[in-house]
Amino acid sequence: MDAAAIRNYVDPLWNDSIVPELIEYVRIPNKSPAFDKQWREHGYMDQVVARFEAWARNHPLKGMTLEVVRTDKRTPLILIDVPGQSDDCVLLYGHLDKQPEMTGWREGLGPWQPALEGERLYGRGAADDGYSMFACLGAIGALDAAAIPHARCVVIIEACEESGSFDLPHHIAALGDRIGKPSLVIGLDSGCGNYDQLWCTTSLRGLAGGTLRVEVLTEGIHSGASGIVPDSFRIARMLLNRIEDEKTGRILVPEYHVPIPESRVQEAHTAAAILADSLPAEFPFVEGARAASDDLAELILNRDWRPALSIIGADGIPTIGNAGNVLRPMTALKLSLRIPPGCNPKLANKSMKDILEKDPPYGAKVTFSGDWAASGWNAPELAPWLEASLGTASERWFGKPAAYMGLGGTIPFMSMLGEKFPEAQFLITGVLGPHSNAHGPNEFLHIPFVRKLTCCVAEVIADHFRRTAANPAL
Repeated sequence: MDAAAIRNYVDPLWNDSIVPELIEYVRIPNKSPAFDKQWREHGYMDQVVARFEAWARNHPLKGMTLEVVRTDKRTPLILIDVPGQSDDCVLLYGHLDKQPEMTGWREGLGPWQPALEGERLYGRGAADDGYSMFACLGAIGALDAAAIPHARCVVIIEACEESGSFDLPHHIAALGDRIGKPSLVIGLDSGCGNYDQLWCTTSLRGLAGGTLRVEVLTEGIHSGASGIVPDSFRIARMLLNRIEDEKTGRILVPEYHVPIPESRVQEAHTAAAILADSLPAEFPFVEGARAASDDLAELILNRDWRPALSIIGADGIPTIGNAGNVLRPMTALKLSLRIPPGCNPKLANKSMKDILEKDPPYGAKVTFSGDWAASGWNAPELAPWLEASLGTASERWFGKPAAYMGLGGTIPFMSMLGEKFPEAQFLITGVLGPHSNAHGPNEFLHIPFVRKLTCCVAEVIADHFRRTAANPAL
């Protein structure tokens, strides 16, 4: 690997071309369809697709073909095919849709207001996951510029990942013959424990959830009736206690748990040693607040392999400024249950419905409508060539060994591909590190890190080609 040649291609490309393009990308509020039901009419998604397509066509790779795939009324998908020096295939993945605005951005920042502070680009979507297409094409382009051979590379950039990738299976089914059978999948939609080395995601949690609605009255009444009429929020709280221990946060339903593989337990302990005391400091706790445990390895296992319940939204509760002294008729809560790999999300949703709706307290009208179901994923064992490649790449570009850790979030595409291509190797990585705050306020892209990550991806793609050149049976 000619490190100087790779760096001389990647660094100027990012500084002079990609970062300015991402600045314009941040300005476009192309929220995922789950958060913008009128995304077609608003046209923001099409604006982003058009910009990404134009950039890619203005930076063509040898033999590259690009198509924006549109079927029925589904979200678009960018499909880029770059021929290589072998018929083997590397599939690279990212997405361009965004989470909604969220409140709490500090002064001078905003979701659609790009801001460069030092080498951090603030704004919604640049780190999650707008950078991905540019990093993929930058890595392949660097190899071509340095005359380093690689296999055929197929880049897929979807537009509804933040909504659960519900359109992606249809696209993949329609494009199956054109994609082929990749032996390596590179996903750039994950996180990193720090910005000092290459981090590889070894597992992802799944997701189940929906809306719990508790109705007691047909209309609000004077709160002087409290003590006669039970409060709908208290009933909701009672129901949630059937699923979660309110004192510890432990999920009480046995089928939502799975045995944690010993190899993942060891990874958690290794990652905890690397991160030392920095893991709790990553989160913006208020003064005096602390993490759920003092054991860093247990915190990592809690996040990556244990189920956890969050309340992420509510209806029927007025803002404090509009809160009259009224006994509200109903409370609705949006539930997000993160589940470990191996836990069936559809069965989890059915189980939540059965548990929450059974024998409602005080005869209240209780309904649970499940609307999220995404499977988790546990990576296959690393092939020796890939493990060696990751270690070498991290040492070359960061000066430190590669690190491995699960992720508490969900990337539905990985579970889908794991089932479709069971013999493929996976490199799932990303730029979402300490304080980068995907989905929340003050999201940022760490530019020096993403430049180095692009170089690491290039090296892995090159090593993927070399491993078949040295041993065609692999």
